[in-house]
Amino acid sequence: MTRVTATPEPTRRRVASEPRWRLAERYTGGELSARCRAWLLDDGSLTGRLIELRQGAFSVRRLHQGWEVPLPSEQRLLDLPQRQVAIVREVVLRLDERSVVFARSVIPVSSLGGNLAHLRRLQNKPLGAILFRDPGMRRSPFELARLRGDSDYLPTQLHQAEPAWARRSCFVLQGHGLMVSEVFLQAFTPWDAVLPVHRTQRGKVSAAILNPTQ
Repeated sequence: MTRVTATPEPTRRRVASEPRWRLAERYTGGELSARCRAWLLDDGSLTGRLIELRQGAFSVRRLHQGWEVPLPSEQRLLDLPQRQVAIVREVVLRLDERSVVFARSVIPVSSLGGNLAHLRRLQNKPLGAILFRDPGMRRSPFELARLRGDSDYLPTQLHQAEPAWARRSCFVLQGHGLMVSEVFLQAFTPWDAVLPVHRTQRGKVSAAILNPTQ
């Protein structure tokens, strides 16, 4: 069973410098190795992948969840008005006591009505479990970025000595969008692991739901 704990930040940090997001196709083989590419461009559930690794007990620790104005590139990606607030949720995915992935989700207020109203009550639930359960879910092509280990995109307690790869994409459920970004931390070591095919999720990536801006 997935374990979720909450550890809010004492002071909400300010992201002064966003990652330089680029479509995955713009990275050359010299910039992005095949072993990293396999994980970063995999369109299955990352939660499911980590559990399948059997490299420790999987858990989710919530760091922050609240209403705030998304970052400028997130506003453009989701086509949001400049000052419109959204639910911003940040968690860390862990294997035993190792923090392996930092995840940030942006859920616009327009995506919180009707059958998706339960998304505002995600306090203690993994978002991926909901997204990949929806048979009508569509996902945009990935954008990738290489982050400094001390990037202010990462919470201070997750700063590290080495740079980190990050990815993000938009999900569309029932005609409404949200964004998820994931940063693969230094403790994430299974780059060479073989990824089994999640056949039920194939064919769901759609370029039509992304307008590249960078």
